[in-house]
Amino acid sequence: MARVIGVRFRKAGKIYFFDPMDMEIENGEAVIVETARGIEYGRVVLGVKEVDDEKVVQPLKPVLRVATEADEKQAETNRQKEKDAFRICLEKIAKHKLEMKLIDAEYTFDNNKVLFYFTADGRIDFRELVKDLAAVFKTRIELRQIGVRDEAKILGGIGICGRELCCHTFLSEFAPVSIKMAKEQNLSLNPIKISGVCGRLMCCLKNEEETYEYLNSRLPNVGDTVTTDDGMRGEVQTVSVLRQLVKVIVNVNKDEKEVREYRVDQLKFRPRKKKDKNKISAEELKALEELEKKEKKEGMSKLDDN
Repeated sequence: MARVIGVRFRKAGKIYFFDPMDMEIENGEAVIVETARGIEYGRVVLGVKEVDDEKVVQPLKPVLRVATEADEKQAETNRQKEKDAFRICLEKIAKHKLEMKLIDAEYTFDNNKVLFYFTADGRIDFRELVKDLAAVFKTRIELRQIGVRDEAKILGGIGICGRELCCHTFLSEFAPVSIKMAKEQNLSLNPIKISGVCGRLMCCLKNEEETYEYLNSRLPNVGDTVTTDDGMRGEVQTVSVLRQLVKVIVNVNKDEKEVREYRVDQLKFRPRKKKDKNKISAEELKALEELEKKEKKEGMSKLDDN
């Protein structure tokens, strides 16, 4: 077992583990730590705890100190300098006429490096841009191309649910999302309704996928013929996935039909068959196919980056 604390940095949602040494560090405190990028300022989001060694990337780097008042001022100064760096980089991009969208600028805590995050369609030759920026800032320059999901993660915003974006608040990594998840949850296949502010499928489709797969596997399809526990046969009219209730059209008398509601365990039916694609317009189908292409392309891009 390793004794660790979890630290989150301002531009990264992921939590990183560090060795607290002999210090007693409380949740919410700011700390100065050593990272692969250099000395960094972060905030403790998981207090001192014991975790399995295999869950920790070795060697575990130590916490250098709890942030002092001087460190706090340095972090604030860096935030102000980042605004100037962003403005200057925009001017240089315009000067070199590069087809790229600047998203953010970031100083490492020790000012050893300035990072610029941008999006672009395809590869960008920014060698001359880097030379110009290095001449201005007199330090190491790194330009990092990111995807539209990463852009939303950095900038933040409000989702269609009315809450802050999951990627900006707590998601540490993006999980693969597919159209199949929307269909499994009986959501509208209108691309506008199942896409986030980034223009890609909403990450939250993944949250309840496993639950919906299990619940749907226990239910018949609409239109299936079922036998009820009171000996009646009928056709499924509607199903309530979460409540696990089924409305069935049954023959009460010879020429009289009635809609009755049953729990799924009161019915007998053949195993559920996979549904065909929901009926959607040609325009929506085209938009969905384009959305799926973007998802696959972005997924391959992530693999290339790794």
